[in-house]
Amino acid sequence: MLVRVTDIRMPVEAPEENLVYEVAKRLGIKKADIANWRILRKSMDARSRQEIQYVYTAIAETKANSETFKKLKRDKKVDFFKPDRFDDVKPGSEAMDERPVIIGSGPAGLLAGYYLALKGYKPIILERGHPVKERVPAIRSFDSGGEFERDNNYLYGEGGAGCFSDGKLTCRLTGPDVDWVLDAFVTCGGKESIRYEHRPHLGSNKLPMICRNFRRKIDALGGEYRFGCQVERLIVEDGKVTGLKTSTGDIKTSVVILAIGHSARDTYETLYEQGVPIVQKPFQLGLRIEQPQAQINHHKYGKDTYVDLLGAADYSVTVKLHTNNQDREMYSFCMCAGGYVIPSVSEYGEFCSNGMSNSRHDSIFANSGLMVTLYPHEFGSDHPLAGMYLQRKYEQAAYMIGMGEYKAPISWAGDFLKGKKSISDIPLPSSYERGTIIANMDEILPPVVLKSLREGLPIMDKKYRGNLVKNGTVVGPEMRGSAPVRIDRDLQTRVAPGFEGLYPVGEGAGYAGGIVSAAVDGLRSAKAIVSRFAPVG
Repeated sequence: MLVRVTDIRMPVEAPEENLVYEVAKRLGIKKADIANWRILRKSMDARSRQEIQYVYTAIAETKANSETFKKLKRDKKVDFFKPDRFDDVKPGSEAMDERPVIIGSGPAGLLAGYYLALKGYKPIILERGHPVKERVPAIRSFDSGGEFERDNNYLYGEGGAGCFSDGKLTCRLTGPDVDWVLDAFVTCGGKESIRYEHRPHLGSNKLPMICRNFRRKIDALGGEYRFGCQVERLIVEDGKVTGLKTSTGDIKTSVVILAIGHSARDTYETLYEQGVPIVQKPFQLGLRIEQPQAQINHHKYGKDTYVDLLGAADYSVTVKLHTNNQDREMYSFCMCAGGYVIPSVSEYGEFCSNGMSNSRHDSIFANSGLMVTLYPHEFGSDHPLAGMYLQRKYEQAAYMIGMGEYKAPISWAGDFLKGKKSISDIPLPSSYERGTIIANMDEILPPVVLKSLREGLPIMDKKYRGNLVKNGTVVGPEMRGSAPVRIDRDLQTRVAPGFEGLYPVGEGAGYAGGIVSAAVDGLRSAKAIVSRFAPVG
């Protein structure tokens, strides 16, 4: 019999193996009466800095029968537990003449490919960029001042943008599909605790190995990766996809998973020209704020003794605003404790910022996006790609401020709030490796976003007792919080209308907002394909 016990609180200093005794105590039974147990959820309650606690939900298999259980010490935080089962669909019967093709190897394409491979469909994964083994030195070279490589950078290559943008697995979704995705990450090298941590994190230094392990498993199951292969056009006959024109030749296929990510702008333009149904959608943009990590640690923990035990502290802050007759939220995004500000660049002559942290969280800086939602009526045009063109406009302005060297425009956060340019004879403190340049942030963001940031940041700072703006700098712009478009698809079949066989998925298609949600979206389209088609012989 399985029971679930919620809201189990233990001091962070307490060994986690003591948790089973707390479960037994709550159930009013002996530890020996628990056959098996595991953590279902784990979070931290740091509201009282005198005693920071971990808060657990655990499930336990007890030897007591249901009649005995009724007599146990019960409360509203103890109940029977029946886990949801993963819907591992059975293969369909419709013939698939050629192997399915996945465009993009980011989280959506990767997990779709993994599931298809496990089910015997031998997918072909096309990636315009390079394998992780080649991405790592290229990125290090760029960070050190080297040339930008169009198809081998932080955004393009094996694992997509997610491979080098921190590896946060926080997701609002729950359920067996999410659990399956997390189990897959563990199988391919992720730590066990990502299954239950409130804010699971893989680390940018670990993700390349995990992506490589996925590839090896897919290859062993008959799948195939093709690197340096950019899709140039869909081949469509009578409303059905029949193949792809790529930079390395044509590929015949009637099933295509479109997992291009939110930065493949040239592909967006090609799809639009071909008539693929693309619509505007709201997207998030803003700046990245950076502070000394010690300042954040002291605010959250109070006592320095907690730092060695708990590691670099993070934060999450949201405020509600009403700017230009529009309700909107401003929120911290992709907070990187002990992290680094990095360039998120996919095209020559443009600059955009992002953040990452390694598994050790060992930088002396903390950084986070400060994001505001921009709505389609604020894009300045009704063109389906207007949001993308707006991103380009401000990223090009940032590049020019950086003198064509991919330097990051920077300002003291306090000066930004006053609307003035910082004055300093020495570089402002930052983890950004290619160098910064003091700038007026009004030149790199739309006026409504600037207004929202200047209204929202002081409210955030007050919530955080003055520890966000103090000693903080802002860099930017950060334009890639989400895709500015959505590629339409049928709610049931998950196929793009008028393009039979085309399955848009993930962040690039406008249906996800992070590694896990993108991976789940790719998985669900892979399941739809499996349930319809028979494996290729």
